[in-house]
Amino acid sequence: MIERYTLPAMAEVWSREYRFQRWLDVELAVCRASAKRGRVPKDALKEIEAKADFSIERIDEIEADVKHEVIAFLSAVAENVGPSSCYIHLGLTSSDVMDTASSLQMVAAMDLILAELDKVIAAAAELARKYRNLPAMGRTHGVHAEPTVFGLRFVIFYLELKRDKKRLERARAAVAVGKISGAVGNYSTLEPEVEEEALAELGLEPEPVSNQVVQRDRYAEYVNALAVCGATLEKIALEIRHLQRTEVAEAREPFAAGQKGSSVMPHKRNPELTERICGLARLLRGYAVVALENVALWHERDISHSSAERVIMPDATAALYYMLDKAAYVLGGLVVDEGRVRANVDMLKGLAFSGRVLNALAEAGMTREDAYEVVQAAAFAVHGAKEPDFRTALLKDEKAVETLGADGIEKYFDLKPYLKAASYLYGRAGL
Repeated sequence: MIERYTLPAMAEVWSREYRFQRWLDVELAVCRASAKRGRVPKDALKEIEAKADFSIERIDEIEADVKHEVIAFLSAVAENVGPSSCYIHLGLTSSDVMDTASSLQMVAAMDLILAELDKVIAAAAELARKYRNLPAMGRTHGVHAEPTVFGLRFVIFYLELKRDKKRLERARAAVAVGKISGAVGNYSTLEPEVEEEALAELGLEPEPVSNQVVQRDRYAEYVNALAVCGATLEKIALEIRHLQRTEVAEAREPFAAGQKGSSVMPHKRNPELTERICGLARLLRGYAVVALENVALWHERDISHSSAERVIMPDATAALYYMLDKAAYVLGGLVVDEGRVRANVDMLKGLAFSGRVLNALAEAGMTREDAYEVVQAAAFAVHGAKEPDFRTALLKDEKAVETLGADGIEKYFDLKPYLKAASYLYGRAGL
């Protein structure tokens, strides 16, 4: 991921220094487990633990000649350890080290993501509570539909984000596995007990049955969980973008002091943060496709997945972590114009209550076809400016008055039922 969208904490997890250190952690864990079984002399283990180290510069120098990253790493470590280095990587294959270390990186990346997600969840919950009693216009197809409560959209976001958290936690568990089973996973050079003990030290579970690699359905689940969370953030961002449109103007994302919205139009306050979130969500969906493509490998394995994973894993986690950071900032500083929200409810002069009147007429005995005709005629009279508002139009309709009575018509223009329903939904959501 380019530096612009990579926050420091995530950059560290995917740095070469961090990755090689995890490789060394794997090698040392195996040495310790092997030493307990007499395969590595105790003196040699002490020397390995004391001297095992590397420099990226030296790894690069060696790799330029040998054209193999793991061999270059091992050679660089061996130069520091000396003769006892013969016990490092004993019985292992490259994927034992690389896949197990990758799991450690993915777990660390997910821990950062989950912590940031908690901030977004808290911000959504706070907005839900703050606006639980603010009547607002609901829209379908982008067109005014019926009244609702402004805070309910944040209740929906809150619940979806919590589902995202569960998905991400499952994905973390799915990749928290390693394999130290040798070439093609047949344990011909290392006992399964060594694998179990070394992985336990690293905080991982063994892949129950591996070939030469940790199975990539796990990685696909991981990246797809990231993409689904990204889709939720896109959903939130898109809603805020729509609310910020001039014609709607109910909410807007934070605008910092000194910030400028346009190079030529000084009046602009563009929703650039939420637009950025939407754009990055598209990348995440692309990474998810690549992760799915990596599931199928030749026989016990090939390395067609390797080059792709070097890109998608750092990029996907960095993108989502960045998106979460921005989402927490946007929701935490969201500016809501309550007056505009209420004005938009009244914009169509009562037409938002047409559905309630339609149902009331049908319930009172009018055929649904006749009821629809009555309500639509009154609505079109308002649209055509023949009547000042929907209530007046209905009160002039003989069929409507005869069926419901003047007082009966009036009661369907009350917002209290919508607030009551919202209160029930808040209770369902635990808010």
